[in-house]
Amino acid sequence: MAQLEPALPRQMYVDESAWVHERERVLFASWACVGRVEDLGLDSPGRMAVVDVVGESVLLTRDDDGLHAAYNVCRHRGSQIVPTEPGAAPACSAAGALRCPYHSWTYALSGRLLRAPHTDGVEVDRDDFALHPVGVEEWAGFVFVHLTPSAAEPFADGVAKAAQNLGNYDMGSLVTGVTYSYDVAANWKVIAENYNECYHCGPVHPELVRLVPAFGGGGTSLEWDDGIPHREGAWTFTMSGTTNRLPLPRLSEAEKVRHKGELVYPNLMLSCSADHVAAFVLRPQSVARTRIDCHLLFARDAVAAADFDPSDAGDFWDLVNKQDWAICESVQRGMSSRAYTHGWFAPMEDDSADIRRWLLPRLAVETGGSDD
Repeated sequence: MAQLEPALPRQMYVDESAWVHERERVLFASWACVGRVEDLGLDSPGRMAVVDVVGESVLLTRDDDGLHAAYNVCRHRGSQIVPTEPGAAPACSAAGALRCPYHSWTYALSGRLLRAPHTDGVEVDRDDFALHPVGVEEWAGFVFVHLTPSAAEPFADGVAKAAQNLGNYDMGSLVTGVTYSYDVAANWKVIAENYNECYHCGPVHPELVRLVPAFGGGGTSLEWDDGIPHREGAWTFTMSGTTNRLPLPRLSEAEKVRHKGELVYPNLMLSCSADHVAAFVLRPQSVARTRIDCHLLFARDAVAAADFDPSDAGDFWDLVNKQDWAICESVQRGMSSRAYTHGWFAPMEDDSADIRRWLLPRLAVETGGSDD
């Protein structure tokens, strides 16, 4: 008989020192999604965006040679090149170069030092004083960065499963039709684990279960990679289960009536319907706070249509999202109790154990679970 498996210990969700350790060892050492290329204004040369990555400010730029990323730190005296408050939302603009406002040291969009005023007679090797680089990759219309590029795992490995299972949705061709942003009082792992299981769907999401009845069984014996069918007559995630938008053109016949999803660790959750994709970018802020941007992606010609109205999908997702965030905040509050030591995974929650299989080797720690 199968046994319940212990979940991660309490301190990994509520302890400040554990958060600092995890941020350094895991989040700073992983490929993190920071948004959509087009939404960040990085779809053409001569553009710049500033993004916050777990408290580190990162400059993203595009020139004729492609996309670049660097720490938002001048090599002269450490001023931010683009003054930005911690945790600020992404900001984008046109840019021909990067000039520090403190002493006017100026850098190319590639990060190479171009000019250091008033250093005549002093040898300044422009290569030695380039901006500190950040790893950067593009996939399916998303931008990913790595704050420790010298130690980065191959990027393709992290997106391989999603690329294989969701390739027909052609996400690189889709555009954002609407974005919902949330500030959730929960650890990012609580949110990721909640996404990875449907044990909670029956109690938490009655509207979702009416649309996808199989979710009401707790997620048992579902073939997630094949997609989950909707109720008869429904084929997408909207209030009615239908829409006037056409299915995305490359989908298989099964994908036109099923829902598929993937979690690209650590912070990109993808939920794919026949006519749109809900892309959730998690932005961990602290041990008990996560900002979430939910981008609903549609075919470009659908968004360009005069009668485009994403509210049928948007109203549904906003409802389901708020149900999720409320229960995640309840979990976070419960985990903060002195009575809590660790939780348990029921058999149908096995996919949620992926967080342990992904996280613990990077932390090199044990779960610390006990039988009390």
